Amino acid sequence: MNSKKMAQEILTFSLGEGQTPLVRSRNIGPALGIPNLYFKLENLNPSGSYKDRFASRLVADMIRKGQKVCVATSSGNTGAALSAYCAAAGLICVIYVVDGAPMAKLKQMQLYGADLVMVEDFGKSAAVTDEVFRLLEEFNSANGLPLPISAYKFCPVGMEGVETISLELAEQLSTPFEVFVPAGGGGLTLAVARGILTKGVKAKVHCVQPEGNDTIASALRNGETARAVPRSTTSVSGLQVANVLDGQEVIQTCRLLGGTGYTVTDEAVFEWHRKLAVQEGIFAEPAGAVALAGLEKAVRSGEADPEASYVCLVTGSGFKDMLSVDKNFHLPEVKALPLSQASRRLREIMNLNPE
Repeated sequence: MNSKKMAQEILTFSLGEGQTPLVRSRNIGPALGIPNLYFKLENLNPSGSYKDRFASRLVADMIRKGQKVCVATSSGNTGAALSAYCAAAGLICVIYVVDGAPMAKLKQMQLYGADLVMVEDFGKSAAVTDEVFRLLEEFNSANGLPLPISAYKFCPVGMEGVETISLELAEQLSTPFEVFVPAGGGGLTLAVARGILTKGVKAKVHCVQPEGNDTIASALRNGETARAVPRSTTSVSGLQVANVLDGQEVIQTCRLLGGTGYTVTDEAVFEWHRKLAVQEGIFAEPAGAVALAGLEKAVRSGEADPEASYVCLVTGSGFKDMLSVDKNFHLPEVKALPLSQASRRLREIMNLNPE
């Protein structure tokens, strides 16, 4: 088979990613006065996040080019996805991870067989992050390898896979809609917006960021340009990207589609993280609740149309960041009880929850 024909046939290297459910909100939407609220469940991808779409497209391209080693950076989900797909493809995988990445994500990468290097202040400090990117860009270029950072600035091939989210939304919703997207470096927001433009559907794309990593959202809202922050202070894992990666392109594309930016507090994110679980049965990682926090802010500010259809992207599984659950919710300890006490406990619970 010649290389051109192979390129046409190997578009993805699949573990079953994509075609994720779009489910209508049963409780949160009506409570907010938004009856047509939907959640796109990207947490149900094979490794637990939308980054599987990125890994699928990138690894397919690496196989086509005969590349055997993947050296990437990650705050967690990109590394987990690349580790999984490289394991399936028989590729060596090395991940430079951000300082403080959730342990569950690190263990997931290690179980897939990846080698990890954590760099102090990577992801938190713009200067350190720039230096890590520079070093890996230099190394990968010298060795004929791609630089698998989930941003168009570094890896447009992988990001093309993320655009499929919009293509699915266009098929799942027949009416015009608005999408709220969480952002760190902005790659996901830009992919969703570009996918919308490619499909030619009528949809707005809004960028939502934690206040402690506001590189894009306020600039989008205020007609300014994206800017780096000296240090990311949000505790929302995965969105700690102090640098401007795809920020300028996000602003241009979202403006073209009529979208705007929202910043949200970490406290609001963790509250909606809990409500997604309690009220909708959706166990997201905290970053997966950022879009919903942004929509709630739009409702409170009078910027949401009750008649419109809204989509919030649930980007990753809650099982990836159990430390946040332990830290923020102080759930009661579960202890083994004698059967007699267990029976009494059932009666106590039912008395607390009368029909």
